[in-house]
Amino acid sequence: MNKPTQQPTKKTFWSKLSTNTLVRFLLFAACGWVLVKVFWYFQNVVFIFTFATILALILNYPLRYLERFLRRGFALGTVIAISLLIIIILFVFIGNILATQLQQLAGLILQIISSANNPINQLQNALVARNIEINLEAIETQIRRWVVSGMNMILGFLPNLLESYVGFIIIIVVAFFMLTDGEKIWQLILKMIPHNRRDRFATAIQKNLIGFLQGQLLISLILSIATFLVFTVFHVPFPFLLAITVGVFDLVPGIGATLGVSLVSLIILVQSGWIVSVKALIACIALQQIQDNFIAPRVMQSTVRLNPLVVFFALLVGTQIAGLLGVFLSIPIAGVIVSLLEIEELQAN
Repeated sequence: MNKPTQQPTKKTFWSKLSTNTLVRFLLFAACGWVLVKVFWYFQNVVFIFTFATILALILNYPLRYLERFLRRGFALGTVIAISLLIIIILFVFIGNILATQLQQLAGLILQIISSANNPINQLQNALVARNIEINLEAIETQIRRWVVSGMNMILGFLPNLLESYVGFIIIIVVAFFMLTDGEKIWQLILKMIPHNRRDRFATAIQKNLIGFLQGQLLISLILSIATFLVFTVFHVPFPFLLAITVGVFDLVPGIGATLGVSLVSLIILVQSGWIVSVKALIACIALQQIQDNFIAPRVMQSTVRLNPLVVFFALLVGTQIAGLLGVFLSIPIAGVIVSLLEIEELQAN
C-alpha cells in the first residue's frame, strides 16, 4: 500500500530570516541613507540631469520618426533646431502670458477676497436670510490669510524662476547631448549591471520609468487641453492659466488631478461666484473620470501598475526625500523596485 506523499510545507517569513539576510538588509539601509545624503549634497546637479533626461526622452520620439526618412545626423539637427525654436517660443510668449495672467489673477483675488461682497459674505447673507445663525467670520479671516500667503509665495517665485535662466539653458544643452549619445550612455549603465540581470533591468526601466513619464505627460497634456476648452466655454477668466494649473497638478499620480481641480474650483469661486464654480467643478470631475477610466488605462496599460497603498506610500517617501522632484519620480522608481524584486503582492490587480 502506497503511503500518501507529504505536501511540502511553505516556509514562513521568519523561517527564511537569517543572519545573512539581516546583514544584507542593514547594508541596503545604510546605502540608502548615504544615497539620500549624496542626493541633497548634489541636489542641483540631480535636478538638472533629471529634467534633461525627461526632455531627451520627449525629443527621442520625433528623432526616431525622422530617422525613417533622413540620416541620423540630419534628423538630429532638424530635431534640435525645431525644438530650440519651440522652446524659445514657449519661454518668451507663453511664459510671458502665464506671468501676466498670474499677476492679474493674484490682484483680482486679493481685491475680491477683501471686498464686502466676497463669496463667504454671500453665503453668510444667504444663511441669515434663512434664519440659520452661523458665523463665518473666522473662516473668512483664515481664507484671506491663506490667499495672501499663497499669492505672496507665487509672486515671489517668479523672480527666482527668471534667475534660473542659466540652469534652464544647461538643461537644454545636456538634453541635446543625451539625445546625441543616449545609446552609448545606456550601454554604459547596462555594463554596471550583472550580465544575468541586464534584460530584467532594461525591461523594468523601459516599462516603469520611461513609459510612466511619457504616459503621464501625455495624459496631463490631454487634460489641460480639455479643461482649457471647458473654461473657455464657461467664460472663466484666465482659462489658459487655470488649465495649465490643472495639468501640472495632474502630473502627480493618484491625487494630483483631484488637488488641481479643487484648487482651480476655489479660484473660480472667488473670481466668478458659486454658479460658474459649480459648473466648472462638475465638468472637471467628468473630465477626470473620463481620464481615469478610459484614457489612462489605455495609455498606461504597459507601464507601472502598483497597489494604491504603495502609490501613496511612495509619494510620501519621495516628497520627504527629494521634495517636488520626488513627487514626480517616486511612483516610477517604486515601480522599478517592485518589478525588479518581483513582488506580486504590491502590484495592482
